[in-house]
Amino acid sequence: MHYLLIYEVVAEYAERRSAYRSAHLAHAWAAADRGELLLGGALADPVDGAVLLFRADSAAVVEAFAAADPYVINGLVTRWRVRAWTTVVGEGATNPLRPT
Repeated sequence: MHYLLIYEVVAEYAERRSAYRSAHLAHAWAAADRGELLLGGALADPVDGAVLLFRADSAAVVEAFAAADPYVINGLVTRWRVRAWTTVVGEGATNPLRPT
């Protein structure tokens, strides 16, 4: 199953993240190396949030990632939520549907 982790961040996120960026990226790349995190990054213009795409057996994997993320722990993320995403089109879709 695919899951989206959606971050809402503090207004001065772009300026404050540098202090925690290395630790955050290490955390994210470890999840990617485990095959859990497929893509992730900040939203642009304006930089007012982030979206991370996971493939996991349950939302608990994504929730554990967020709870241990240095950006969350250090208050850069004001709110986060996990959404199950039913993917149906594309090479990596977990529920591929083709027209009949």
